[in-house]
Amino acid sequence: MRARLLRSSLLAVAVGVLLVGLPLLGLATWDTTRQARHDLEQRGDDILLVLQTRPAAPLEGTRDQVQAVLSGGRYGSQLRATITTSGGRLVVGPAPDGGVLTRTRSQGGDVVTVAVPRAAVTAQVARWAVAIVLLSVVAFALAALTAVVQARRLTRPLDVLADNAERLGRGESRLRTVRSGVPELDRVADGLARSAESMAAALAAERDFASDASHQLRTPLTALSMRLEEISTSCDLDEVQEEARIALNQVERLTLVVDSLLARSRRTRRTAIAPIDLQLVLEEQIEEWEPAFRERRRRLVLGPLEPVRVIATSGALSQVLATLIENSLQHGAGTATITARRTGRSVVVEVTDEGAGVPAHLGSRVFERTVSSSGSTGLGLALARDLAEADGGRLELVRASPPVFALFLNAPEQST
Repeated sequence: MRARLLRSSLLAVAVGVLLVGLPLLGLATWDTTRQARHDLEQRGDDILLVLQTRPAAPLEGTRDQVQAVLSGGRYGSQLRATITTSGGRLVVGPAPDGGVLTRTRSQGGDVVTVAVPRAAVTAQVARWAVAIVLLSVVAFALAALTAVVQARRLTRPLDVLADNAERLGRGESRLRTVRSGVPELDRVADGLARSAESMAAALAAERDFASDASHQLRTPLTALSMRLEEISTSCDLDEVQEEARIALNQVERLTLVVDSLLARSRRTRRTAIAPIDLQLVLEEQIEEWEPAFRERRRRLVLGPLEPVRVIATSGALSQVLATLIENSLQHGAGTATITARRTGRSVVVEVTDEGAGVPAHLGSRVFERTVSSSGSTGLGLALARDLAEADGGRLELVRASPPVFALFLNAPEQST
């Protein structure tokens, strides 16, 4: 990417230098020629003035004065003057090689033609061209240096972001922090940092859960194993029934322990949940799924929304909504509509369409794993419900036909 930035920057600078340098060179050529013509006219007028001050003098006697006038011009000894009067003709100055630029001035019967070799004018234009080229090279070098510095400034944070993304993919939570000064890149870096913190919290909760589970389940499982061994070796029916009853009680206690550990793990996870803007999440889902609905000649619309915030994790909420929208796309019909409203301390998001809905024999069992009405895996809605509950919400089927799925989310307390 750094090479691409450098190429594009240098190309832009080169085009800019050409767009400025070429017109500037043309302007220098025009101005140099204009000044040369003006100087020739001025020399001619000065020679006429010399002739007027010495009207009776021989024409040859004015040679030195004419030479002095020519030497005072821009091109000095390169000028050649041809004077024609009633008293004769006088030529002062060297014969030029090649083409010449001439100007003729006359007064009364006197005619003065002053000429300069075009090579002299071209040489002055060349000096301007060299100066312009040197300035262009300096400007290009400065621009190239600036482009290199800017490319490094922009690509270094991107390299750090790529490295952080790889670290995050490997499960590392310690990320390098580099502020680039570019708002867009800094927002991406902040998002990665928040993701790393969330992942670290989730991993810590999982480690705590595994540690607590192994500690609290070891003793009950040992006791249960002993009971089962006694049952397997006993021939007394009454004793078997008593041991089985005790074993069942131990299983119930194990279930309570697991439920307690899961609840504590979820409470730990919720401590990292922050209020998010529901409308932004819904608009992102609409933008993502609209093309798929258009391909099937269906509409996906977002109903009137109140500006509300909900307590949830953005990734989990997006996944739950995506599951409901995909479910409507695959199994529904007609227009799919998403609405949201606040009811007390909760926010209800409803996803509905104009299809036949959920078969009567399934009902609320659509949230059970492996339950499906059309040959799919049946995991989507089950996982969506788990994600909703992990954020402290719940997902329900409030109407089977036409189908209405309702996602209940907690709302932050409103300040009074």
